[in-house]
Amino acid sequence: MHRTAGHAMPSLMSQDFLTTDGNPPASSGAVHGQPRTWLRLEAATVFAIAVAAYASGRHSWIMFAMLFFLPDITFLAYRAGPRIGASCYNFAHSYAIPAALAALLHLLGRSIAVPLIWAAHIGFDRVLGYGLKYATAFGDTHLGLLGRRTSRPNETETTNLHE
Repeated sequence: MHRTAGHAMPSLMSQDFLTTDGNPPASSGAVHGQPRTWLRLEAATVFAIAVAAYASGRHSWIMFAMLFFLPDITFLAYRAGPRIGASCYNFAHSYAIPAALAALLHLLGRSIAVPLIWAAHIGFDRVLGYGLKYATAFGDTHLGLLGRRTSRPNETETTNLHE
C-alpha cells in the first residue's frame, strides 16, 4: 500500500488488486484487452511515422541514436519518490510536448529533428508496454502492469478494491 493524500492506495502490482486473469480490474485505470492492443498499434504507427519523417529530412542517424533514449533520464526522478518520478516521466513521455515543440520549431522555420526523435522514443516505449505512470509505483501504467508476475492468483482469490 502507498499513502496518497492521507489515503491508503494499493499498487496496481499488488496481488490483492488483480483479477483472477492477472489483469488489473477495469476500474483501476489501466487499459487491457482490445483497447490496449489498439493503443500499442497506435504507438507503433507514431514510431514509424516519426522515423520516416526523420529519414526524409536527411538528419544525422548518429544524432538519432544519441538522443533516442534521452527521455528515459527521467527515471532518475524516481529517487525522489513515485509521485515526483511519475510526474517527470509522464511529462517526458507525453506526445503533447514533442508535438508542441515541433509546431513551434516549424513556425520558426527550424528543424523538427529533435521532436521527431522524441515522438519516436515515446512510440517505441508504448509499443513495449511502457505507458504513462501512476504515482503508486513505476510498474503501474495506463497500459497495464510492467514486468512479469511470479505467481498467478488461484481461482478462489478475488479482487478487493476497498481495503
